Amino acid sequence: MATGRGRFLLQHWLGLQALRPPLGGVGAAPGSGGLRKGAGVEFAAGCTMLKQYARCGRTCEGSSAGCSVSLDGMPPEILLKILSYLDAVTLLCAGCVNKRFYHLANDNFIWIRIYSTAFSPKRSSWKVNSVAKTAVSANLLSVEDKEAGYWKKEYITKQIASVKAALAQLLKPVSPYTGLPVKTKEAIRISGLGWVIILKEKSGREYVMEHVELSVNDSSVTIVWYGKNWPRLATLSTLNLCGVTPVFMDRSKIPIKNGPYELPPHTPRLDDTPEYGLHGYQLHVDMHSGGIFYLCSTFRNLFTKKGHIENGYAKLIVIHLKNNTEHLPLVGKVGLSWRTDVFDGCIKSCSIMDMTLLDEYGQPFWCFSAPVCLRSSPRPSDGPQFWGQTYHVDYVDSAGRLHMELVWIPETEEHFIVSLVLYLSVAKINHWFGTQY
Repeated sequence: MATGRGRFLLQHWLGLQALRPPLGGVGAAPGSGGLRKGAGVEFAAGCTMLKQYARCGRTCEGSSAGCSVSLDGMPPEILLKILSYLDAVTLLCAGCVNKRFYHLANDNFIWIRIYSTAFSPKRSSWKVNSVAKTAVSANLLSVEDKEAGYWKKEYITKQIASVKAALAQLLKPVSPYTGLPVKTKEAIRISGLGWVIILKEKSGREYVMEHVELSVNDSSVTIVWYGKNWPRLATLSTLNLCGVTPVFMDRSKIPIKNGPYELPPHTPRLDDTPEYGLHGYQLHVDMHSGGIFYLCSTFRNLFTKKGHIENGYAKLIVIHLKNNTEHLPLVGKVGLSWRTDVFDGCIKSCSIMDMTLLDEYGQPFWCFSAPVCLRSSPRPSDGPQFWGQTYHVDYVDSAGRLHMELVWIPETEEHFIVSLVLYLSVAKINHWFGTQY
């Protein structure tokens, strides 16, 4: 500001110098030097003022605190001009400063400019869409008729709708092996989806821990947290895992916490042959850890008869114990790797298992992703006798149970899967097909 005043005074001085009369010229009054009290005195006064402003400028440069200007004390016209240069996300952040900034950041003229820039139809270089231009002009004319914040809400609503439409297109292609979308990784990237762990202490204090690593597999997403600032487990009362998404797809500065995920309502499918049980099922199983896959297999044309229902479960045999041609090896030594920013390690005989069971229509009937452990088990008395140590893997949830038997072969130092059986819950089957097994 001091520089601006100096330039103004300098131009003023140059103008006075141009109007200065010559010495002893016409109209000169008698006196010392023949000078009249006029332009010369004004010039001296101008120089004096210039020196004063220069001193003021040096004072302001030396002490910025004395010349600071509060934004809250500025007139609304200037603040609106400043806010008009912000993008949508920054403008939302500015509206969280206080009540005055909230009302200023809701200005319809600012938001309709952002709205028109983001959602105006793309025009080719050959032809201008006059209809779209007329529509935008009509919207501009109706800005004053809308309540404050109207175009802000319209922009956010349309932005969210555009994200959902883009994701719907991405998630259409489905893998024939897993029955799940093949572009899950790209969909997560575009949506900005992330996960946080919210830890709450008994005292009421909350910690929000953002994930450090994220990897997407064919049928699961692996998320890793670690850090030095985690509270002690003994002080915690609750632990919640939440998915967070940004307000807009191109920025992730303002995450919002989603509510508990609920599956869409299921409409029972018509089972045209209930007397024959289940048929035409397909199973995809992955066992992995830290980007290393120990098993990745797909089993087709699985079936179970109605007479194989026992204790509320339908038995679906995937790998037969007595059929050596169906036995599969696990590649590498099984272990669940972990690491932090300081240490790393591996939990032996453990891994992550992803399982997807598709029904006869190719729809996911049962899916899970969970850590599993290979536990030592006694040799089966009624089955074939193997040379190595036998192990088993078990998993259970409300939809069913999984039982896997393995044998360790010392010569090749690898595990072989010699049996894999699924026990499907009859309650799940009846709910899925509307049957009465």
